[in-house]
Amino acid sequence: MSKPKLVVGITQGDSNGIGYEVIIKSLADSRILESFTPVVYGSSKIFGFYRKQVHDLDQMETYVIHSAKDVHQKRINIVNCLPDHFYAEPGQSTADSAKAAMLSLEAAVKDLKDGYIDVLVTAPINKRAMTSEGFGYTGHTEYLQDAFQAKDITMLMVSPQLRVGVVTGHIPLKDVPGSLTKEGILSKLRLMDASLKRDFGILSPKIAVLGLNPHCGDGGLLGDEEKEIILPAVQEAQAEGILAFGPYSPDGFFGMGNYGRFDATLAMYHDQGLAPFKALAFAEGVNFTAGLPVVRTSPDHGTAYDMAGRDQADPHSMLHAIYMAIDIFNHRLEYDQLHG
Repeated sequence: MSKPKLVVGITQGDSNGIGYEVIIKSLADSRILESFTPVVYGSSKIFGFYRKQVHDLDQMETYVIHSAKDVHQKRINIVNCLPDHFYAEPGQSTADSAKAAMLSLEAAVKDLKDGYIDVLVTAPINKRAMTSEGFGYTGHTEYLQDAFQAKDITMLMVSPQLRVGVVTGHIPLKDVPGSLTKEGILSKLRLMDASLKRDFGILSPKIAVLGLNPHCGDGGLLGDEEKEIILPAVQEAQAEGILAFGPYSPDGFFGMGNYGRFDATLAMYHDQGLAPFKALAFAEGVNFTAGLPVVRTSPDHGTAYDMAGRDQADPHSMLHAIYMAIDIFNHRLEYDQLHG
């Protein structure tokens, strides 16, 4: 007896960015419906608008519903969760496009909590525009942590070549040193170790830890966070049986390809980890939120307003995000069955 197909919820993101385009291109091949059942949260009208902007597509069978509980297994389902007067303005950051992203996310999270979808894939949002409209969070990650009451989470960027997590996420760079604590780093290492085992099927994951300062502080000459905070966290993690190593100087670590010796790398702040990750794996990179009780992924790019509505967006990161969410869901099932 074949296993039932997973239901994959996909939020539209900012309706004036490239979200719809990469979603449409990812779902364009009708054979994809043999692997999973997609549910797009947004607007059938806006979906249709962007569908016309994408050339050389076969007929797409869509089915409009009010909730994923009414899902059609052999169609691209669209949950109409936006007001009828919302419309697309490609390339423009507007109040309505920000509100649309919020409404899409809220509807998808409700269905995820109710068990109508199995995993969540989120298209890119404009964080500043959403904050202006009262979103109250600095990104998807923080919203989902609150929505599912997760004790700790981390942004984990994933590609076939490397996995990179961060200690501090969407905060100003000037606030990073004061936000680093031994306990905070240790929490991320525990979380990453558990995620690598349960979500990715790695039995004994090895995690590299980056330093904060140039040359890892150069013996205290350029800063003492490595000696006072980062190294003690690594040593305590090792004492708990976590295979953590470091701290390593980021320039040499990535420049010499040392990331290939580890199953994941923990960076101290956002751009320290994401800049090299995107340089090495942009087209196939996926953002996974480790630590949530549910599975959430997203492509590793932004709204790309300059490309919106021009049939120029590359769907590969979105497609990787969809299939990675499915893989992680299945890894969790297998892990939980084994460790019951």
